Amino acid sequence: MADTPAAPPTDRTDVGSYFVATYPPFSVWTEEAVARDALPALDRAVAADVPLGLYLHIPFCRKRCHFCYFRVYTDKNAQDVGRYLDVLAREWELYDERPAIADRRLSFIYFGGGTPSFLSTDQLRGLVARVSAVKSWAQAEEITFECEPGTLSEKKLAVIREIGVTRLSLGVENFDDRILELNGRAHRSPEIDRAYGFARSLGFPQINIDLIAGMLGETDDNWRRCVERTLALQPDSVTIYQMELPFNTTISKDLLRGTQLFSEPVASWTTKRRWVAEAFAALEAAGYTARSAYTLVRDPARTRFVYTDRLWEGADMVGLGVASFGHVNGVHVQNLDSWETYTAAIERGDLPLRRAYQPTAEERLIRELVLQLKRGAIRPAYFAGKYGVDILEHFAAPFASLQASGDVDLVSSDQVRVSRTGLLHIDTLLPRFFRPEHLGIRYT
Repeated sequence: MADTPAAPPTDRTDVGSYFVATYPPFSVWTEEAVARDALPALDRAVAADVPLGLYLHIPFCRKRCHFCYFRVYTDKNAQDVGRYLDVLAREWELYDERPAIADRRLSFIYFGGGTPSFLSTDQLRGLVARVSAVKSWAQAEEITFECEPGTLSEKKLAVIREIGVTRLSLGVENFDDRILELNGRAHRSPEIDRAYGFARSLGFPQINIDLIAGMLGETDDNWRRCVERTLALQPDSVTIYQMELPFNTTISKDLLRGTQLFSEPVASWTTKRRWVAEAFAALEAAGYTARSAYTLVRDPARTRFVYTDRLWEGADMVGLGVASFGHVNGVHVQNLDSWETYTAAIERGDLPLRRAYQPTAEERLIRELVLQLKRGAIRPAYFAGKYGVDILEHFAAPFASLQASGDVDLVSSDQVRVSRTGLLHIDTLLPRFFRPEHLGIRYT
């Protein structure tokens, strides 16, 4: 079934991927490329100016959200969690033995999930001690930690701050308890306020709040209240995603089977985009600045998101954990995607790679181009300097079509600027830059 991100055939939110996370699509990555491309790349040194990041996938949750498509587990006990953390740390040790990773400093670190804040304080301290012993975190520009508000106590937040986290991301998604329940979220609104208050008192340099427009049961009135609640908290940054339905979510399976487990619909694309536009307008009126198609910041002079900045400009990132994605020395990789195969590979001393892809120079150019367009503007000179390509000439047809539709409002030798309308559906526009063989195929 075709699943390349593209403009939805109808305004209805149908099952399928929408968000463009990388390029080329994951479905062209292969098992054969692990031995042919990925492992040899790890045995070659990397240019000194390429930043290195570390992603740690913590795949544990109290509940599985109905819209979740990540590899997560809700049935693991403390012994299982402890074993996984040991394996995760061992994976990092195996990577650091490779020439492509050894002797490089970490630029950024990201704890993602799942729910990193699911870990106990002892588990978190133990993991960090072992991982940071392999490679110091002292010079990292940013350490991001994703949290589910209901898993946070003042004590746990103090430990998260103690380990050096600079960017705390709270997965609020919505402030209404009924909507949180309908969508399978584990936390409730009182836990949001309590966790946020604790985090502010502990002096985290940056606190981000995530919202999702178009969850089951969302209404105009409630969305307005969500934006008002967000403004009242005054987070350093706000990230807003539009609800989508990849194939492996509970909602998607229900729709495909016709079992009608959910009585509330997911909002249409037009409605979701209107809600995002309203949220951006309200936040900008309160002094926030749009930083990308998804994120606004309160103070652009001090609030960055190094993780996306580096990745969208071709940085290396080692992805630790079951099913994690990474990019090292010009090769995309993904780990084995089951608990058993992932842990078994590391316990026998192997890197747990499942599939890989070595992009061509043009594919690397396209990847950076489409990802950086999410910022709302790109500089042709950047691509000319890095790839020796005049993107205005090379991609003349897609740029012309985007200008004609009003999705791009400036194309010049200095800058290409995406309009606000274009940003509201940026991920549907990006496939115009894909190579022909990567159109009309499954993205995942």
